[in-house]
Amino acid sequence: MTRLAAFLALLAMILLAGAASAHEIRPAYLDLRETTADTFSVAWKVPSTGDMRFALHVRLPASCATQTEPTPSMEADAYFERWTAVCAGGLKGGTIGIDGLASTMTDVLVRIEYATGDAEVKRLLPDSPSFVAAGTQTGLEVAGTYFLLGVDHILSGLDHLLFVLALMLLIRDRWMLLKTITAFTIAHSITLAGAALGYFSLPQAPVEATIALSIAFVASELVKSRPGERRLSEAYPWVVAFAFGLLHGFGFAGALKEIGLPQSDVPLSLLTFNLGVEAGQLTFVAGALVLWKPVQALAALPTERLRLFGAYAIGTAAMVWLVPRLAALVA
Repeated sequence: MTRLAAFLALLAMILLAGAASAHEIRPAYLDLRETTADTFSVAWKVPSTGDMRFALHVRLPASCATQTEPTPSMEADAYFERWTAVCAGGLKGGTIGIDGLASTMTDVLVRIEYATGDAEVKRLLPDSPSFVAAGTQTGLEVAGTYFLLGVDHILSGLDHLLFVLALMLLIRDRWMLLKTITAFTIAHSITLAGAALGYFSLPQAPVEATIALSIAFVASELVKSRPGERRLSEAYPWVVAFAFGLLHGFGFAGALKEIGLPQSDVPLSLLTFNLGVEAGQLTFVAGALVLWKPVQALAALPTERLRLFGAYAIGTAAMVWLVPRLAALVA
């Protein structure tokens, strides 16, 4: 019993800690556009919570001089600064960095558009907070950047992963699980593409609240499941996954909108971001399947009891998310 109590305490701490920080790790975004020779329009977006913003600051090459003073503004949940800089000889070969990034858990996407029509996209991380501008970039390099962003987004989005985990606990048949995960993938790919390309949209706050509700719904179905009985969610789980997958796609699209799409490579960056999301999701599914037996041995529980405890833990985490997300709707 002691081992069971320790296991459940650990599981609760992991889920509740993740619930408190879901979707809090958001990228900062630096956009540099060459309007005339050696003159760049700079837009700097930093994630914020209320009046609090990350202490991140742009460091342009020494050859750059500020032509107009930065104009600050608060828009939604981000702090913006916009200014114009003149960089003698251009940005190619110059070092661009973000001061303060090394002490955070976020990352920064940098996009440069040159007057020649060339562009480059770089992702800066706490352990690599600067880069040397190359002046151009291949489509494959842009694709790689957005693929890794997609992988990181799904693996850091605990709410999306818990929805998938709840489906895995609910569905016993592996073939049905494959069809259900495929339905979820198709659905969120549809809304991700449509919303990212501007064909349709939903306000992000109600989307996030509904995502939390979708997790709570599947967890409740798992609690109500009985041997020998097939509820609608068990008989047709792919329908449930598809319906809620459409909503989760809007969540992914919100993250992609936060990051920004390079206008010269929209189809490529959108495709590779989505492929990254799918790769991260499949990695999670494979890891969960591999770890099932060791976790069951650690908890010292029969399969059905472990499923039940998992359902309660996932449902609790979903409700912890739901309360602040509902509060955001009326704020």
